[in-house]
Amino acid sequence: MDKRDRAAKFRERLGEALALAGLSRSALGRATGVDRSTISALMAAGETRLPNAQLAADCAEALGVSADWLLGLSERPERAGDLVAAAVKMAAAERAAVDEEIFAWHREADGYKVRHVPASMPDALKTEAVLRWEYEAHLGRTPDQAVNAMVDRMDWLRAGRSDHEIAVPRHEVESFARGEGYWRGLPAAARREQLVLLARRARELYPGLRLFFFDARRVFSAPMTVFGPLLAVIYVGQVYLAFRGEDRVRSLTGHFDWLVRECEVDAREAADWLEALAAQVPTAHGEDAALRTSSMVWTFEMPPET
Repeated sequence: MDKRDRAAKFRERLGEALALAGLSRSALGRATGVDRSTISALMAAGETRLPNAQLAADCAEALGVSADWLLGLSERPERAGDLVAAAVKMAAAERAAVDEEIFAWHREADGYKVRHVPASMPDALKTEAVLRWEYEAHLGRTPDQAVNAMVDRMDWLRAGRSDHEIAVPRHEVESFARGEGYWRGLPAAARREQLVLLARRARELYPGLRLFFFDARRVFSAPMTVFGPLLAVIYVGQVYLAFRGEDRVRSLTGHFDWLVRECEVDAREAADWLEALAAQVPTAHGEDAALRTSSMVWTFEMPPET
């Protein structure tokens, strides 16, 4: 940029920053340790003079903007530290079926596509029996609260203007069906009811809700949600990492879309696959025997399309 153009840009932005900060030229002079006349000279029309590095930095500090922005080297007035803080936020995570921060992000993204990778089963699609079993021992969150939260989320899914895509690790659903790991102790009847409900939701809410199931041996994802172009959140236990930078949101959107392309069970097949899985959950009298059979029982293939 020509020096005259840069000086004009500096005068324009210095005046804008002064107005936003509510400071006079005299106040800025006191804050930066120079005379009012020095500030006035820098802002004089047609002046080609630019401040030295120290004065530019002092002006930026006093006005709460970046020196690069004042000098026309950046289009963002925020300082570097503020930009990072705005782009990446660490928020405390509740262990609950619904978190107020997450719900606020959903409201903010109303009308945009929401892409979600849950850790296991999607919370918003759980049955009352599963929620009560899961949250009965959780401190600070009663089963009734969890159930009410689930009802609110389902109402939001039905009435909201957003499309929802959910990509679930296939092995997590199969482990749920078998009652293994985290789900050990959950009665077979509750597991079967949950899978039937997932299948029903996959049919009745399609295409507004699309469920995909991917093979975590081939592709991997941490639990995450992308709220349209606005925000992407990665869940890491006690905190969320929330990203608002355009590049980061675009990158995580691309990651989710890659999972969908690589999925083993497409959204159009999801209901049939879930129903087949539900049919394999043993009845109460045959549960013990079924759990001793080979894990090959739990490998399902979709029939070829006719």
